[in-house]
Amino acid sequence: MGIYSILCITSLLYVGALSHLSYSGCSGCSSGCGSRNLIPDLSFKLTGQELAFPCDSTKNIYKTTRRYVPSNVIATRMQIYKDQAFIVLPRYKHGVPFTLATFSLKTKGCKATLYPYPCWGIQEEGNCEAFQNVVDIVVDAVDNLWVLDTGITNTLEQPVRRCPAKIVGINLKTGLVVKILSLDDFVTGESRLQHLLVDYNKLGNAFAYIADGGSGAIIVLDLKLGTGYRVVLPAPAGSNPNGSCSDVLYMQLARKPCGNIVYFTYLSNPRLFSIKSEFLQLGKTSGAVVDVGPKPQCQSIVLLGTDNGAGIFFRYKGESDIFIWNSETDFKPENFLLVQKGDDCRLATEVVAGYKKLMWVVESNFYDYVLNTVGCLGPSMSVHPLIKTCD
Repeated sequence: MGIYSILCITSLLYVGALSHLSYSGCSGCSSGCGSRNLIPDLSFKLTGQELAFPCDSTKNIYKTTRRYVPSNVIATRMQIYKDQAFIVLPRYKHGVPFTLATFSLKTKGCKATLYPYPCWGIQEEGNCEAFQNVVDIVVDAVDNLWVLDTGITNTLEQPVRRCPAKIVGINLKTGLVVKILSLDDFVTGESRLQHLLVDYNKLGNAFAYIADGGSGAIIVLDLKLGTGYRVVLPAPAGSNPNGSCSDVLYMQLARKPCGNIVYFTYLSNPRLFSIKSEFLQLGKTSGAVVDVGPKPQCQSIVLLGTDNGAGIFFRYKGESDIFIWNSETDFKPENFLLVQKGDDCRLATEVVAGYKKLMWVVESNFYDYVLNTVGCLGPSMSVHPLIKTCD
């Protein structure tokens, strides 16, 4: 586990889930969206207007045919490898020319141009050898980027099932696709694949855990052999109380000396649950799922990420403040530490460890995007270090 910092003007040191995660000094400027102070050299504004095309004629064709609608482009998930940020641009709506992008965190200036990753050709909608709708990504311990592609586009408009769902492995050193694994045998008519985790067993074999929020299951996949199975979650952990078909099954992997643990919860479920990763790898759920505890005052929480250890970042639904919980302690408000005071513009959708040993956050006005109230300029999106703001 690395040593990751959260930028802050205080000299606090939080020992526990964060190990030696320290709050270091900061100086900043206004973000232009709320009053939070950001670090200008490490803060990036993303926009659907700043996408890289092979040439101007291709861009014009895409715009003319409505295959490129800048206001329909939104960033939701992120991973960092060295000085590169990899950004998920789901095809929730039409007009998203590529669904997996990258930009350099060494970029000068506030705006970052997003480039298709690993190349333009693998982004073609309707080509089942290409990405259709990427919804989550994970960088593993051996420099591979694992990509979860649902195969279904325009999910917030009129969903179109383009291709079977799949996981794609890309070697980050070469940029080459090294593995494509179909998920056709593991999904049902009710499936909604939402989140991806990658873990290793004691023998060093890689496993993927995929949250299937539609059917209350976690799909477990051996990434070397391509074999797998569905682990159906027992009630009440595997069901959402309000019965909504749009509920989200969140998952995060806490890495601990005694063995890794997957924490999971439906957004609308009033409780948090966990299961040891070794039980998932064995396909065992009977008696293995642990009720971690109730969410404070039954508030819905969004799990955002981890510090690569036992610390789990989260926020409350509809609220922008970001907290961390040391999962070695009881799941209670007195053990929640506020690590970023949010603003009124954007909500975080993921927190990851990375470049310069910092914790990074991707955020946007996602609710406005869903409600089609973002305006002609499209969603407000940003990537920046997690910041403990001044009092």
